[in-house]
Amino acid sequence: MRSRRGGSSSGTNGPVFSMRYAAPMRVIPIIIAVLVTATLSAQSANREKDAVLKTVQTFFDTMTAKDVEGARAILQPQGRFHAMRMRDGKPDVRAFSNEEYFADLQSSKQTMRERIWNPDVRIDGLIATVWARYDFWIDGKLSHCGIDAFDLIKTGEGWKIAGGVYTLEAKCPPSPLGPPKQE
Repeated sequence: MRSRRGGSSSGTNGPVFSMRYAAPMRVIPIIIAVLVTATLSAQSANREKDAVLKTVQTFFDTMTAKDVEGARAILQPQGRFHAMRMRDGKPDVRAFSNEEYFADLQSSKQTMRERIWNPDVRIDGLIATVWARYDFWIDGKLSHCGIDAFDLIKTGEGWKIAGGVYTLEAKCPPSPLGPPKQE
C-alpha cells in the first residue's frame, strides 16, 4: 500500500488527492473571473475618461478655431457657464448661456487658447465632472488662469458639456505645460 502522499491506496489504481488541494483548485476559476472582470471594468472606465477629456479638448479646439458649429455639437443648448473672480474684495460672478458664448465666439477677433493639466475626472453613469487648473492665452500672451469645473452629460451622440464654473485669477504660477506652441 502506498502512502496518501504517494498516490494510491489499497483497492484503487489511481492517485488519492488530499482535500487540502481541492478547495484552492475551486477558487482559482473564481479569482480568474474576478481579475478579468476588474480588468474589463478598468478598460471601460479608461475609455469613458478618455471620451470625457476628448470632449473638453474639443471645446478648447473649437474656441481656438472660432468654430461655432463644432462648439454647438459638444455643448448642450440649455447650458450655462459662470465665471468667478474677486473684485474689490468681493466675489463677482458673470453668468452666460451657451448661445451667448456662440455669439461672442463668432464675433471675436482674438486668438484664444485654453489648456488644462492634471484633470480630476469623475464619472457615474450618465454624468461626469472635470476639475482642473487651466491657463488662458489671448493672441499668444497669458491672459489669466484658474480652475475649470466642467459638468458633462452622456447623450445619444456621446458626451456633451452641460455647463461649468471657472475662476479668473490674474496671478498665475508657471504652467507645467510651459508656454503654448505657436501654430
